[in-house]
Amino acid sequence: MTPYPETAPPLSIVILGTCDTKLDELLFLRSHILSHAEHVSITLVDVGNRPVSDPAISIPQHDLLARFASASSSHRSNMPRADLMRTMTEAATTCLDHLYSETTLHGVIAIGGSGGTSLTSAAMRRALPFLLPKLIVSTVASGDTAPFVGETDITLMYSIVDIAGSNSILDGVLQNAAGAIVGMARAFQKRQLSQLNHDPTHPPEARKKKKKKKIGITMFGVTTPCVDAIRRHLAATFDSEMYIFHATGHGGRAMERLISSGGLDAILDLTTSEIADEIVGGVMSAGPRRLEAALEAGIPTIISVGACDIVNFGVRNTVPRKFVDEGRELYEHNASVTLVRTNPEECMRIGAFIVEKLRGFCKRPHLVQVVLPTGGISPLSKPGEVYANEKADDALFGAIEEGLKGTKIEVIRDAREVNDEGFAMELADRLVRRIKVQEESVKE
Repeated sequence: MTPYPETAPPLSIVILGTCDTKLDELLFLRSHILSHAEHVSITLVDVGNRPVSDPAISIPQHDLLARFASASSSHRSNMPRADLMRTMTEAATTCLDHLYSETTLHGVIAIGGSGGTSLTSAAMRRALPFLLPKLIVSTVASGDTAPFVGETDITLMYSIVDIAGSNSILDGVLQNAAGAIVGMARAFQKRQLSQLNHDPTHPPEARKKKKKKKIGITMFGVTTPCVDAIRRHLAATFDSEMYIFHATGHGGRAMERLISSGGLDAILDLTTSEIADEIVGGVMSAGPRRLEAALEAGIPTIISVGACDIVNFGVRNTVPRKFVDEGRELYEHNASVTLVRTNPEECMRIGAFIVEKLRGFCKRPHLVQVVLPTGGISPLSKPGEVYANEKADDALFGAIEEGLKGTKIEVIRDAREVNDEGFAMELADRLVRRIKVQEESVKE
């Protein structure tokens, strides 16, 4: 293990909080961050509703608004709470973006109730990249955290008690949080130093090594055997680093976000089931912009229709009544997930969605292929299985093939089922060929 460099520059940590309601708690947190690191620079940003004066506050509320809010803040005292929250969120986002892009930053920590968590998490999501440490001590970290975390890597720590005053429980939580953000910041800084070749223990030969291609692959439980075979094949035949995204809605959004930031070089979008959830109303949709990022980026992309035969819901009694009344086959994937089979009309709409994205956003058609495993788009829809439905599959395949006629995007039918090892290896090889085509075009 590479030791932490003794001569590393100071850590830089930002604290976000509403100083008008939680100043004492913020100062307590600040003092314990300082106690964990000999060399640390702390920027305390006040995102509260009312101005507060304290020498420890680095960016006071009035300064935050004056420097980073686009709307005039002269009448903020008369603003409805919702408008003020939007203004403060905008200012905090712009401030974090400035601090990240114009200064050295190793971690951001916030504390808050529901309002503070909503504000600070939005700023972190919008302004900060993956892997930069982001931690929020929150009173609402134990409930539905999706609105706060989204597709990012924000870490939430439940406060147990309200963040109000001082007691042994809250003090302990804040002390743990101080230790956590310092540890995360040190790990982030160490990685940065290594990547920038400032770490003397970083081997020189590693610096010269050609960068591996970063490949994003989408997976669901029912397509795991295929992805496992793809990973094995690529690991043995192509110098690459693979990123597997669980197609739960958040996974698709995380992949699209990483593509948009330039973090992936190629995509094997095997499992596009999030589109089925978007079309039919399931709980694992990645939203209406699924597929757009890779096509707009113009990177090598293979698209398939893995698991587009299923729509995801929660426990059985949460499945909308209309599907039961229609006599749809319900399948309990596990204790928490119940599946509904897509019908021919829905499959046609799923295909139309894929066609719309390809026609509307594909910048480099020669780097994109669509591969259809006609032997079964999941293990559940293979011939003789519970979700076998030839009409539905034909509607999906036909909509894609007809919709892409006249384009330069190649559509391939493959008679194997999605988890066939040969099919998996063929997908991997197709992606590698697209990558090599891109590399040759760059040389020219």
